[in-house]
Amino acid sequence: MRHCSVQVRGLLTREELDRYNGLMEVGSYLESQGQYDLSYVVQKEVDILILPAIERLKEKSRDRDRATAEFLESLRRLEEEDDSEE
Repeated sequence: MRHCSVQVRGLLTREELDRYNGLMEVGSYLESQGQYDLSYVVQKEVDILILPAIERLKEKSRDRDRATAEFLESLRRLEEEDDSEE
């Protein structure tokens, strides 16, 4: 079973995280029993379960990019003001 990243896990809701942990436990058990065909199905469920958290992570990244762009723009404006005052 493939775990998702720590960043994605951190953005799972409590309900999603409980379900994630349960699915991972079931999948690991199935793998230990050699039931790779069934663990594949469980892995697909995990992949679907984490999609909302991945989207939340992407949105956080876009917000951070916007904030960085706004900060750089404010610095540029300040430099222009300083240049025009001289």
